[in-house]
Formats: sequence, structure tokens, C-alpha cells
Amino acid sequence: MKVIADLCIVPMGVGPSVSAYIREVREVLATTALTHEMHANGTNIEGEMSAVSAAVEACCQRLHELGVERIFCTMHFSTRIDKPQAMADKLARLA
Repeated sequence: MKVIADLCIVPMGVGPSVSAYIREVREVLATTALTHEMHANGTNIEGEMSAVSAAVEACCQRLHELGVERIFCTMHFSTRIDKPQAMADKLARLA
């Protein structure tokens, strides 16, 4: 099932700045074939639900490898079966 997901990953206990860890998340996502776009409070990811879930797991695994003991993640999914829809399509409708 194709989804558009909104992911927010928060490494906990690493201090007030998490940018170094979010750069690692960006690097992990760059190795996937998923369409993704970071925004100020998270990342939109588009693809098959299983692939998106695997990418999120890989992101968390990478942060744990870097010593992050606790990670808080939130995700929202949007699915649609009446027609194909991409993130770009949704944004184009706003213009």
C-alpha cells in the first residue's frame, strides 16, 4: 500500500541540539529509493508502507549505533485508493 508519511524523530538525552543526529537520518533516507523531503519539524516520505517502515527502522538503528539510548518518533500516514497521489500533487492543489 502506498503512503505519504510525516515522520518526526527526536533523539532524547543528547542535549538541546539534535542537528547532527538529524543529518544522520537524512543520510539514511538518502540511501533509499523513497521520495522524501525534510521540513522544519520532520520529514515527509512517500512510498510503499513496508519500505517507509523499513526506512524508519534503519534511521532509528543508526541513531542507536551512534549512542542515542532513547528515541521518540511520531508518524502520520495518508493513504488513498481512488487515485494515485504524490506529495507534489497535494502541494500543487494549493496553488
